[in-house]
Amino acid sequence: MIWTEQGRSADQIVADFPQLSLADVYAALAYYHDHREEIDRQIREDEDLVARMKATADSGILENLRPGNTGADSLPS
Repeated sequence: MIWTEQGRSADQIVADFPQLSLADVYAALAYYHDHREEIDRQIREDEDLVARMKATADSGILENLRPGNTGADSLPS
């Protein structure tokens, strides 16, 4: 869902991102609405990929990367 659908106005978006102009925000919104199905599909695919990666990630990988871990399978200092 885009920010305007969450109740944020274009003016609020510009206030949060002053490097953007109001015209930039409206141009982005126009592009989104012209390509909504494609963009929403890509967002869903990206979210699915992240969920699959999280579900299949070996939790031991993070432990091995923690500072001070001296396990045989940890990364060298």
